[in-house]
Amino acid sequence: MPVKSASPIHALSSSGREVWELFDFLDGVQFWVKDRQGVYLWVNRGFLMNYSLDERDQVVGRTDFDLSPPHLANQYQQDDERVLAGERIINRVELVGRYDHTAAWSHTTKLPLQSKAGRITGTVGITHPAPTASILPDSAEASLARVIAFIHQHCHQPVENSQLAALANCSLRAFERRFSRTIRMTPQQYLRRLRVRLACRALVSSSHPLAEIALAHGFCDQSHFTREFHRETGLTPRDYRKRYGT
Repeated sequence: MPVKSASPIHALSSSGREVWELFDFLDGVQFWVKDRQGVYLWVNRGFLMNYSLDERDQVVGRTDFDLSPPHLANQYQQDDERVLAGERIINRVELVGRYDHTAAWSHTTKLPLQSKAGRITGTVGITHPAPTASILPDSAEASLARVIAFIHQHCHQPVENSQLAALANCSLRAFERRFSRTIRMTPQQYLRRLRVRLACRALVSSSHPLAEIALAHGFCDQSHFTREFHRETGLTPRDYRKRYGT
């Protein structure tokens, strides 16, 4: 079901909408605007084409979890949290998925959306394909993207930093420094947050026992799950389910 946005697109000034509509005429470019809850307020034609959709109304009022697989939606949500805190993600090279499950190297930029009073009211982003020749298989951007993809694909299993460093083709210490500098957290912090975020979805969208959810999301047992979940959210899994479950 679509999520009702607290800031519908119709509340925006006509001049703002006209500027955003210009992005419909940029081939190969995806452009979007979200509110603080991650609800889409606007997307351009390129965004719709990437998801094989026809109308903006099919996206406006929805979130990434309505449009993308959970592991991708979680990554987008983590990015949004960084941007809502005031960070600017500039020209990052990453693999961007499409409706047909393929992916292409792209340049992505995400910025805070601010009111006239300077308050951050949401996020705005743009992505476009990167020239193939500019992405070398052994470049820092490509190796880090491979690491992120590996973490997402294997987050339900034990993942060691030494594995990730080998995948990035650099020493352990160099890899850990690069990852922390780029992602703003350590690899294990990223892995823990990913597991917790995906577990959040399972808690509110299913009635599976906590122990089953714990094992399915890479935690040793329910006790380990509860500790790590509380560290990230301030709530136990049981309390989170009571608060946000349907």
